[in-house]
Amino acid sequence: MKAQLWHLAQRTTSLPLGRGAFTLATIYTLLTEAFTVPKLVLAGRLPAQQNATVNLDPNIRNIKELRSWPEFHNAVAAGLRLAPLQGRMSRTWVLYNRPEEPNSVHAGLLLALGLHGFLRVLAVTDIYQYFSQEHESTTVGLMLGLAASYGGTMHPAISKSKSEHVGQALSSEFPDLCASSDLFAEQIQSAALMSLGILYEGSAHPQTMQVLLGEIGRRSGGDNVLEREGHAVSAGFALGLVALGRGEDALGFIDTFVNRLFLYIGDKVHNERSHFSTVSMDECRSSAQMMDGTTVNIDVTAPGAIIAVALMFMKTESEAIVSRLSIPNTFFDLQYVRPDFIMLRVIARNLIMWSRVHPSKDWVWSQIPEIVRCAVEGIGGDDNEIDDMDAEAFIQAYVNIIAGACISLGLVFAGTRNENAQELLYEFAIYFLNEIKPVSPTSEKVFPRGLSHHIDRGTLETCLHLIVLSLSVVMAGSGHLQTFRFLRFLRSRNCADGQSSYGIQMAVAGGGLVSSACEDKGILKIQIAFVMIVSLATGFLFLGGGMRTFSTTNHSIAALLITLYPRLPTGPNDNRCHLQAFRHLYVLATEARWIQTVDVDTGLPVYAPLEVTVRETEHYAESSFCEVTPCLLPERSILKRIRVCGPRYWPQVIEFTPEDKPWWNFGDKNNPFNSGILFIKRKVGACSYVDDPIGCQSLLSRAMHKVFGLTSLKASDTITDIRSGSGSGSITVDQLVGTFSSDPSLIAFAQLCCDPSWYNRSDVDFKEFCLQVLFECVSKDRPALLQVYLSLYATVESMAEQVTNGAIVFGDSLSISGFKLALIYIEALMTGKLSAPKGGIVQPTFVGSLRKQVEEILNCSQGLKDDFHNYLKLGKWPDGEAQDKRSILLSWFLQWFDVPASSVIRTAVERVKPKLMSSSAVPLLRLFFPRIHIHVISEIDRCFS
Repeated sequence: MKAQLWHLAQRTTSLPLGRGAFTLATIYTLLTEAFTVPKLVLAGRLPAQQNATVNLDPNIRNIKELRSWPEFHNAVAAGLRLAPLQGRMSRTWVLYNRPEEPNSVHAGLLLALGLHGFLRVLAVTDIYQYFSQEHESTTVGLMLGLAASYGGTMHPAISKSKSEHVGQALSSEFPDLCASSDLFAEQIQSAALMSLGILYEGSAHPQTMQVLLGEIGRRSGGDNVLEREGHAVSAGFALGLVALGRGEDALGFIDTFVNRLFLYIGDKVHNERSHFSTVSMDECRSSAQMMDGTTVNIDVTAPGAIIAVALMFMKTESEAIVSRLSIPNTFFDLQYVRPDFIMLRVIARNLIMWSRVHPSKDWVWSQIPEIVRCAVEGIGGDDNEIDDMDAEAFIQAYVNIIAGACISLGLVFAGTRNENAQELLYEFAIYFLNEIKPVSPTSEKVFPRGLSHHIDRGTLETCLHLIVLSLSVVMAGSGHLQTFRFLRFLRSRNCADGQSSYGIQMAVAGGGLVSSACEDKGILKIQIAFVMIVSLATGFLFLGGGMRTFSTTNHSIAALLITLYPRLPTGPNDNRCHLQAFRHLYVLATEARWIQTVDVDTGLPVYAPLEVTVRETEHYAESSFCEVTPCLLPERSILKRIRVCGPRYWPQVIEFTPEDKPWWNFGDKNNPFNSGILFIKRKVGACSYVDDPIGCQSLLSRAMHKVFGLTSLKASDTITDIRSGSGSGSITVDQLVGTFSSDPSLIAFAQLCCDPSWYNRSDVDFKEFCLQVLFECVSKDRPALLQVYLSLYATVESMAEQVTNGAIVFGDSLSISGFKLALIYIEALMTGKLSAPKGGIVQPTFVGSLRKQVEEILNCSQGLKDDFHNYLKLGKWPDGEAQDKRSILLSWFLQWFDVPASSVIRTAVERVKPKLMSSSAVPLLRLFFPRIHIHVISEIDRCFS
């Protein structure tokens, strides 16, 4: 039972990596309180025995050794929860949390604070006090944290503090500070090298590059063979960071420099002796070059050198470098190059040829040499002539090339949520899963089958989990459901077949116990890896609680490559090939591209549809897509426009200039978003998407249909129901308007509609019109429209009353000109001839009805036609009885229909008559007077015919 608890405890020790990513920057802390790191509980309970606690047996394993690095990761995860948007970090707070005796917990906290950039508050004396404690994990955490806080600055004091731990290689630069490398553990030296690379990132500092180049081939202190690869890899990453993306611009002697790197890689094309002759024997002796006889031990130096070349020439599209990083295309080369080195070469080639990476099967197949592809497709056939040893070489190369291509896709499309990349990576993950143990039947024979017959299951499991991790990198922060389900399935697998490693069982186990078949020592060495991968992949999928994602800048890709380096640990304290603390550097690649819309009136977060426009790239043309907030936005380099759309919120457009720069930081004056917040204003009368998801249960829409009679009810009936209280709900107009608007003019008008004297009016049409106008003003949040509608309506009604009753309402005949000008302006807004920020002023149907009603008023009077005929023939205005009324009506008619002076009309008629080909002069008169209404031209023709 205690042995089973021991295995479960190892699974628990790998979970903090994923938890740190999941909770990244999600909490705030008071700088007046000590920061609490949750304990790493490795005890168990027995439900069958009243939840009795079972502790680990120290006789089985060294518990202190098990807890060292896991507690470090646990503290890093706790520290990463701190949100970087809080107030300025205090030096006093950092020192206040320092324990009396150094421990791994505070070491992890220092790294987390440094990744957030908080360690800038420490003084140089504080740094040396930490280093003087000579505590390994504290030194590692502090060096990496300081490098992250001062990244790319080449800060002299921080540089000196790190050179002290690199060893004799930097003695020429800082001879007074450097000591013998034998005095420092390999882990500290590896961390110092990586820190130096981060500190000098992108600077192409020549002396630093020369030192780091020597460190790739330098033997570790004390000739510790087991730690040599980790040291070389750290130096390779550091060298790549210093010359990140600089390519041939990094150094004037780049050819010699690159030749030296390819010597470490094991380049067979060029003469090794001629390249190695560039290194003097004194230099070899001083830096303890790793040589077997007269050649470099490429098993140790190749990974670091490949990584260095990849980062130095990232995105440079250098054909010359890629041609030297060739994939083995002969059987001899397959035997010469280790399969895991082939994976690194594939990644390096694709980082250099960045723009040629495409999320398609054809692109993946193009990565595989023809000899490997043909051999893999032929294995398992009836005419297979390949023996088992050769088949293993081909299959090993095949699976590592596929995994390298998938990692490349994950890096190139990091944080983009590219659908094609997601589908392709998911398909390859299913493919490898089925090769391990069929779980998803497929009818297509797209991929070669039977891989598990020729290679070990551990290799397939490693490739599977690297692909899954790459998939999570692409979908970072999205919480993609299909990917999450796949991760849950991996975690729920067990080792019932007795062949799964602990990493497969525990990493992906949902709580089941380990079978005794997994006790094999060789299998236990890779137990911790898959636990860490699934935990980290889940954390990436929900990065920062869905509020963060990854960037694809050079800096970010380098940080992700450090995290995703495909040499996985075999135990909780395994740092032989890659220091475990480096797995947290993904934080440097994250960006808070999350955006949340907030109602400016209530201050509450709301859902809102956004239209996002991205610029044209090498992969796709300029396009727009819709998102619903809260959501993640594309990178700044491709973001062109954001528009708040939808019928419930006022439109808002934010234009961007695509720039190849990181996302805006908090406090940036040019930041268009206030900590990821976009304030929007809801239209009056519309409900939020939480209250009314599909738009049919809005309170305003239901109430307005009832109160204003917008369906089958008449306004008079509705008002009667409201007054008597018989309507369901008994809603009054003023109550309803007061719910959605505080404008005094709208509330006063609504109260007028509820006044008892209002109900006694006989003009039902006007009462219904007023209620409709009130609804229009409230729903569009335009109180000023109330006066516009009423003025237009009153003008037409007064004209009708003056024509029908004979009473002079408008003594000024020029009022019709102002009315006509207002209608022309409104129509110009509706047709787009004039632009306005909120579109048209009034409804088009209302404007059309006004114009039609005026024309009917002016055409209904026979006396007006007689006066018009007299005006045309004699040029006389009306006289006699009701002279004023008739003159006003005639002036309205002439101004409304743009009728010119009578003398002009008579002249035109005289010129038209000799040319008449028919009895009607309307066509020719229309040519003379294009602005006059056709009805008036017909009347002119009748007058003179």
